[in-house]
Amino acid sequence: MDRKSIVVLVLSMVFLFSWQGLMNKWYPQKPKSAKAGGTNAPASTNLSATKPGSFGEVTTNLAPQSLGTTNTASTNNPAVAAAPSLAFAPAPAPPPEEELLVLDTELTRYTFTSLGGGIKLVELKKHPERVGRLAEFGAGRLTKLNEKAPVPIGALFIAGAVSENTPYTLSKTNGGVNAMLQFPDGSRIVKEFRPSTNYAMDVSVRFENHNPGTKINKPEHYFVTGTATLMNPRDDGFYVKFFWFDGEDRHTTDHRWFLNKTLGCFPGRPRTSYTAEEEALWSSVQNQFFTVTTIPEKPAPRVIAKEIEMPKYTAEELAPGERPKIKKPYAIQSGFAYKTNAIFPGVENALVHNYHMYIGPKVYGTFAKMATSQKNEIDRVMDLNGFIIIDGFFARALLLGMNSLHNQGMTYAWAIICITIIMKLLFWPLTNASTKSMKRMAELQPEMKKLQDKYKDDPQKMNRKMMEFWKENNVNPMGGCWPMLLQLPVFLGFFTMLRSAVELRGGQFLWVTDLAAPDTIGHLAGFPINILPILMGVTMFWQSSLTPASPGMDPTQQKIMRYLPLIFVVFLYNFASALTLYWTVQNLLSVLQTKITKSSDGKKKGDKPAPTKRDDGIIGKGPVKKRKNR
Repeated sequence: MDRKSIVVLVLSMVFLFSWQGLMNKWYPQKPKSAKAGGTNAPASTNLSATKPGSFGEVTTNLAPQSLGTTNTASTNNPAVAAAPSLAFAPAPAPPPEEELLVLDTELTRYTFTSLGGGIKLVELKKHPERVGRLAEFGAGRLTKLNEKAPVPIGALFIAGAVSENTPYTLSKTNGGVNAMLQFPDGSRIVKEFRPSTNYAMDVSVRFENHNPGTKINKPEHYFVTGTATLMNPRDDGFYVKFFWFDGEDRHTTDHRWFLNKTLGCFPGRPRTSYTAEEEALWSSVQNQFFTVTTIPEKPAPRVIAKEIEMPKYTAEELAPGERPKIKKPYAIQSGFAYKTNAIFPGVENALVHNYHMYIGPKVYGTFAKMATSQKNEIDRVMDLNGFIIIDGFFARALLLGMNSLHNQGMTYAWAIICITIIMKLLFWPLTNASTKSMKRMAELQPEMKKLQDKYKDDPQKMNRKMMEFWKENNVNPMGGCWPMLLQLPVFLGFFTMLRSAVELRGGQFLWVTDLAAPDTIGHLAGFPINILPILMGVTMFWQSSLTPASPGMDPTQQKIMRYLPLIFVVFLYNFASALTLYWTVQNLLSVLQTKITKSSDGKKKGDKPAPTKRDDGIIGKGPVKKRKNR
């Protein structure tokens, strides 16, 4: 990698780190119908008015009397009274006792709660809570989704009737779990949870009216699709996000959107909730490696989300000497909103909402198959689309290639090394030509300087003579940049892929215990000691020392280039060790290529004829033909 390439890479890194924050500020992701401030829910269910930790309007804990307002279906008698209202009920009773029901599958353990009638906790049997050097501390503990969330997955909110504390009756069935809520007026809600294969689950919500001769006007209700929480105290929350897809675009909301800070630094008025009056084909709440994704059978008419404050980590949850990266843990909760519907008597007239859910690790192959079969671009849950269009393609290709090599028996670390070697071989001719071009430009620099001095008073003639000079000597001043520009999408694809590949979580290599985290081997005065970023910087210095200086570079630029490796060490010091492993191997291969190129040039140097002087005194390949006088 020559100096010009490094400059391009530095600018790309600055762009990489600043792009998303600037875009969130300059072009905030406001839904088309959203009101100012980020809340546009009806007054009866205003999310900003809820108590902390709840998703919808707070109701009492008394058993509701009806699913909604009722009137006689066969007549228009105005004397028919509405169902008893909780607004005139006595003081709230203590919260009902919680009943838990556990359902085990091959990959997952689901814990259902009677309060809210949904999934309180999901434990992934193939994914330990702690990996790497803290694996022993968390031995036996599994990765948990929706942990400590105040509302279960699949909970319903109906103003004045149902809340997260409403008690359901839980029962096991042949294929899953049912949660039923019976109302005194004959209406009821029945939820069916049926686990499928590969972390999938089918969920059905039925609103039934068993009161003959009475129509129920079910008010607007919310279906909770899940909560994205931090994975553990080491999680910095950067990847805790909410995605939803409207059929054309994927929309994103995260912690920074709710903070609403100017340029990401200056305090603004925090947003309390996110609401979009558009149909959603799917939604996803997720952290870096795991997701709760919900696909409604029919597009949901509205999506909602809010950020909630989570309990702080207890001493028992922290490893010795460990400090949480976030002092105030948070989570993002999401759901679908449905409008008022009339429910007529009879099971055949029940209102049914069906959902297909995926609660597990973000595995690209799984979502790619779903996207192909359902044609809903659900693979965008993986967030593999990068900063330019083409690097998303490379991210997918590199991830598939890495998994293919792993399936052949390689560890993920060796798969990364192998892919790096393959990419280096593919770009070898371009890089080799670039190195030779840069070296040739450096050799011709004195003659170029003479041309510039000779024609300094005539810029047009100087440019023409310079072009002739480059052509005669078969050099291209842009030759050193093209290889890097062509490799940039590959690097960005690698960066995008490695930051969210769950396959790398817990991957080991030499002293590295987790390829998805920094390779920290200890701390010095509280500062982490990461070996790979340091090796990356050393190999960058080595590579830089072997690369010929770019023509015309002034002393200031040379100093900047000299300290660029140190800048990259600072940039990538706390990045995933998989990324710094890739870059270190890339640097070593570049050093090897430079040495091979120099050795080859040294052998061929004596075979080339000496350059001759042109008529204008400039050394070139041969004399310039004299033009005939006209």
